[in-house]
Amino acid sequence: MLVLVTTVTLYVCGFVFLYGVIRIAVRHAFEDLEARRPGLLRAEEVAAAEDRTFVRDNPFVANG
Repeated sequence: MLVLVTTVTLYVCGFVFLYGVIRIAVRHAFEDLEARRPGLLRAEEVAAAEDRTFVRDNPFVANG
């Protein structure tokens, strides 16, 4: 009986531990995404500006 109780206790504690680890990992992932967002938005704006400049300098690229 003691083995059964110990097994069930460890089983339940394992799931609680994994839930906590996964929750922490997801929280850190979201924090990393939030930290990188301004840089990604800026890179997107720079790329769009470079594309416009390239098309203006080479109108044959845009069939115009």
